[in-house]
Amino acid sequence: MYKLKKCGLTALVLAGLIIGLGPNPLSAKGIDWQSYSDGIARGKSENKKVFLHFYASWCGACKTMENKTFRDPAVIAYLNENFIPIRVNADREQRISRMFRIRALPDNWFIDEDGKPIGHQPGYIAPKNLKVLLKTVLED
Repeated sequence: MYKLKKCGLTALVLAGLIIGLGPNPLSAKGIDWQSYSDGIARGKSENKKVFLHFYASWCGACKTMENKTFRDPAVIAYLNENFIPIRVNADREQRISRMFRIRALPDNWFIDEDGKPIGHQPGYIAPKNLKVLLKTVLED
């Protein structure tokens, strides 16, 4: 009987440890993407710069950014804390794509607190490089 209780207690402790070692809910949250109109309005009201990412479902480099860059915990935390992140599907939201003269994807824009473009970086951006770019934009 004692052995059975001891085995049951051990199993309970191990189950608790396994559950406790699951994914961190904060890092699993991901980037808090906004729509274009909501994000620009939030940038103005919160006096924050905007990171604007243009993508398409057929774009290989866009998928790489989605799977690598935008899943990096440091990028997620920095974007969510310091910027209003906006993601625009260039095929579905062609009016916005034309407004920014998007010619290739992905295309990443930095917008000031008043909604005016600061600059952009076309193409894939690795996590480390995006964090450097974001810090540079934030400090200017």
